[in-house]
Formats: sequence, C-alpha cells, structure tokens
Amino acid sequence: MRVIVSAVSGVPLYEQIVEQVRQQIMAGELAAGTALPSLRVLASELRISLITTTRAYNDLAAEGLIVNVPGKGSFVAQLDPDEARRGALERAREGLRQVVARTRHTGLVSLDELTEMIAEEWER
Repeated sequence: MRVIVSAVSGVPLYEQIVEQVRQQIMAGELAAGTALPSLRVLASELRISLITTTRAYNDLAAEGLIVNVPGKGSFVAQLDPDEARRGALERAREGLRQVVARTRHTGLVSLDELTEMIAEEWER
C-alpha cells in the first residue's frame, strides 16, 4: 500500500489516506484479503497521529472497503463491483451537490461556467 500525505494540501490527512487507499482498492492494486499496515505502523511511517490513521481506517470500513478484525488487523474487503460503482457514483454526486450549492449561493458562477470548469477538471 502506497500512501503519501501532505500537511499543507488543505485536505485533512485522514481524507488523503482514505482517498488513496480507496483508489488503490478500486483499481485492483489492493486485492481482497490483502492485509493493510497496522494503525500504529501506518501512523509511524507517515509521521502522523494514531487518531488520524484510526479515523481513516474507520471511514474505509464504513464504506465497506476494508474489514477491521479485532486482534488480527485490517484487510481489504471482498467487493461487489456493482455496489462499489454505486458507492463511487454516490460520492461523486455528493461532491457535485456541495459544489453546486456553494456556487449557486454566491451567484458568481453560471451553470455554463460551472460546466466548463468541470470539463476542464475532467481533462486534467
């Protein structure tokens, strides 16, 4: 498992971990049953708090991406591809809801401008 975090990115550290592990699981880089580093090992390697790694693993478990087994560790869950796709689409939709709400309330961005911004981001 590869995880790189940045304290200056503006994104909470636990969210950076969740996103990177999620991407590796969805891309098949981390197969079902793969053992993840222990919370303490990951915290030590990334030089972050144990609370941060615990939050990340708990969020991944809540999404059904990993399974935390008391006394054994954390493992990549067996995923149903359709369910994983639905979850990814729902996360994307929720992100879009937040963007639309922020831009709509400011009145600074039209729907056409927002659509153009999304297209630009898609191409990156």
